[in-house]
Amino acid sequence: MILWTSAQFKFVNIPDRFCTGSSIMPQKKNPDVPELIRGKTGRVYGDLMSLLTLMKGQPLAYNKDNQEDKEPLFDAIDTVRGSLMAFADMIPALVPNIEIMREAALRGFSTATDLADYLVKNGVAFRDAHEIVGKAVALGVQESKDLSELSLEQLQQFSDLIQADTLHPFQVQRVKCYLTQCLNKLGKNG
Repeated sequence: MILWTSAQFKFVNIPDRFCTGSSIMPQKKNPDVPELIRGKTGRVYGDLMSLLTLMKGQPLAYNKDNQEDKEPLFDAIDTVRGSLMAFADMIPALVPNIEIMREAALRGFSTATDLADYLVKNGVAFRDAHEIVGKAVALGVQESKDLSELSLEQLQQFSDLIQADTLHPFQVQRVKCYLTQCLNKLGKNG
């Protein structure tokens, strides 16, 4: 979340109520809630280490030193509960920068593995599917195009199994539709 809100990514905007300004840089907006929760992970890890250390030397049954388990256990529960409550307020308020995320998704051939999986499901050995998709990616790199931007004819030079309906699931727009459906379900179901 911290990375996604940074100036380098700009995938998500966090509303001001979850942020503070910088003391020296007026343009900077610090994502306080994600940063504070990231800091809380050290505390929870510490609680876990306390419990693991407590339990490591015990042979079989309850021993008197087990009474030391309450403090780290309850602290971890309280810390996680508070963190989840803060996230529960923040997550629905996030504003995604869909166009920036779409542009990022088009870089790096993010659907290449999906195409290889499709070929495997249609009887191609994975090593051969890997080689086919590798050649398609190489062509995409050469032509500065994503897999979804290559023509059917260009892709079919690597495998006849690649058909017009093959390409549809591997377009980023299709992935966006799936993610939107998932987010809508989350919004309705909490």
